[in-house]
Amino acid sequence: MNTVSFFGRELPVIYEVDCIVVGGGTAGATAAISALSEQAKTLVIEKTISLGGTQTNALVSPMMPTYVKGQRVNRLIIERLNKEIETNDGTTTCSWFNTETLSFVLEVLITERGGHILYDANYVDCIKEDNRITHIVINTCAGLIAAKAKTFVDATADAIVSRTAGVPVTSGNEDGQNQQISFRFEMGGIDISALRAFILSQHETFCQIENPNFFEIAMVPGKGHVLEPLFRKGLAEGYLKEEDLRYFQAFTQPGKPGVMSFNCPHIPDIYQTTDPRLRSKAVIKGREMIRRLTKFLPQYLPGFENSYLLKEATQLGIRESYRIIGQYVMTEHDYINRARFQDGIARGDWYIDVHSVTKEHVEKPKFSRGEYYEIPYRALVTEQISNLIVAGRHISSTFLMQASLRIQPTVRDIGEAAGLACAYAIKHDIALNKLNGAILRSQLGMGEL
Repeated sequence: MNTVSFFGRELPVIYEVDCIVVGGGTAGATAAISALSEQAKTLVIEKTISLGGTQTNALVSPMMPTYVKGQRVNRLIIERLNKEIETNDGTTTCSWFNTETLSFVLEVLITERGGHILYDANYVDCIKEDNRITHIVINTCAGLIAAKAKTFVDATADAIVSRTAGVPVTSGNEDGQNQQISFRFEMGGIDISALRAFILSQHETFCQIENPNFFEIAMVPGKGHVLEPLFRKGLAEGYLKEEDLRYFQAFTQPGKPGVMSFNCPHIPDIYQTTDPRLRSKAVIKGREMIRRLTKFLPQYLPGFENSYLLKEATQLGIRESYRIIGQYVMTEHDYINRARFQDGIARGDWYIDVHSVTKEHVEKPKFSRGEYYEIPYRALVTEQISNLIVAGRHISSTFLMQASLRIQPTVRDIGEAAGLACAYAIKHDIALNKLNGAILRSQLGMGEL
C-alpha cells in the first residue's frame, strides 16, 4: 500500500480516485452523483453515518419552495424519493421527505454508480504541492489515513478544506455575527387530523395545503398566528420561557404517520457559529428548550395529547458560518438585479432570508414567480488552489446574498455543477480554477445569454 508523509508520519493511502468530495450533505451528495454520472471515480468523505447533511442529520425538511426548475440530479433524487414516499403536496413547490428515506436514496444513487463512501470519517488536513491539493488526511476508526485525488470538492458547509488549503474566507455580517442556530427535533404520537381540524377551526391562513397528508404549523409573535395565545398561556403558567416564543414551526413527515419535524428552537444569544465552544453551548441550551416544548405541547395543543419526543437532530441547524472569497463574490445587488452571467451554472429565487440573533431589520424583497438570479461558476473556485471547487452554502458571497442562495434546491444545483466540473477538468486536463464556466452552463442546458 502506498503511503504519504504527514508531519513525520507515514500514512496509508487507502483510496486513489479522480474526485474526492468532502462532506456528503445536500451539495456533496449531489456533486458525487454528478461526477459519477460522468464516469469520474469518486469518493465521498462523510463525518456521520448518514448522507444528506443538514437535510438528514439536522432534520431540515421539507425543501423550501422554488419556481426554478431543478437540474437533472435534483430531479433524479426527487424521482427516486417519489418511488419510496409521496413528496408533492399538490399545492406548494416544496419537496417533502423524511430523513431516513432521503439518506437511503442518496446512498443508493452513489453506490449504484460505483461511488465509494467513507463514513464515520473526519477531515483533518490536506497535503499540497504548489497550488494543488494532492491528498487529504482523514481520522477514522483505524486512526489517521490518507486519500489521493485529482480534484477535490469542499462540501463541508464550514469551508474547512478551503481554509486548511489557504483559501481566504469571511464570516458573518458587518459586525461578525452569524445567522441564528436551530436545534430541530421530531415528535411522534400526534393526531394530525385533530391538529389540522383545530388549526383550521381557528381560521389560521398560514397553511393552505389541501392534501391532508401534509400540514404545517407556525407561531411567530406579533404575526397574527392563532397559536400565539396558547403559547402566551404556557408562558404565564410556567411551561415556557420568553425565549421559547421567538420562533415555532413544524412540518409533517411523509411516510411517518403521526410525526412532525420542528424547525425550532432558535437558540438565543449565540452570535457566532464559528466558535466550537459556542456550538456546544447551543446544543446544551437547545436540548433544554426542546424539553420545555415537548412538555408544553401535549398540555396545550389539540392533537398533541399523546405525543412524545421521538428524536433530536444529531447536527445543529447552522444557516451560515464561513464563506470563501472566490474569483467572484456574489452580493445582494446580484439578487436585486436578477443577475445573469456567461458562466451562470445555477439559479435561485428564494428571498434574502436572514434569521438574525439580534432581530436586525433586513430588507427582504421577493421575486415574482418566474424571476431568478444566476450563480456564476467563478463563485465556486478560487485563485489559490487550482484543483479545488466549493459546493454548498459557503460559496463566495456576502452575508445577505448567502441568506438567499443557501436553500437546499439551489445548493443541490450548485453541487451538480461542481461534480460536472470535476469530471470535465479531468477529462480535458484543465485546472478547475481555469475552466470556463460557460462550457458547464451549456452542458447543464441553461442556454446562452
